[in-house]
Amino acid sequence: PQSMANTVWAFATAGVAAPTLFETIASEAQRRIAEFNSQDVANMAWAFACAGWGRRRVFLEFGAVALERLRYLNEKDKSQLYLVALYVQTKWPDLNFPLSSHLKFLKAAYAGEEPSPSNFQRKASAMLEQDLGWRHTFEYRTAEGISLDLADPKSKRAIEVDGPAHYLTEISSGDYVVNG
Repeated sequence: PQSMANTVWAFATAGVAAPTLFETIASEAQRRIAEFNSQDVANMAWAFACAGWGRRRVFLEFGAVALERLRYLNEKDKSQLYLVALYVQTKWPDLNFPLSSHLKFLKAAYAGEEPSPSNFQRKASAMLEQDLGWRHTFEYRTAEGISLDLADPKSKRAIEVDGPAHYLTEISSGDYVVNG
């Protein structure tokens, strides 16, 4: 199980599309889900969300197992599962996702992570403020707890600078997925 989780996690983190690999691992993971530990479940679910996986059954199964093991999750696992829950809510708003009733709990772990702005982000912020006069908030937190690099909440404009992490990316279908 750990090798499957590590494999899809690595592909998702690298942003490499591998639908056949994900399909194969999804089938095997569903068959062996009881063998996965809490970290494996969180990593698998996160990787499938990053890949924009469109089969809700996979998320329902990962969510159900994660719910059973909620008390064993570490902060990183909870943070990953929060992003998975946001993905599921966005992709299937009417789906009864097993972790939906625990969003506040998962969000606390996610929101507790401190942003790590890059030097380039700091320079871009200063340039936009000084040279262009764009007043904005540096590392603005949305209601969902997502940190936007530079944002003007009143105008609903934001810029994600090419720094260490971005949270959503558009894929060819026009959908948005969690970006590793």
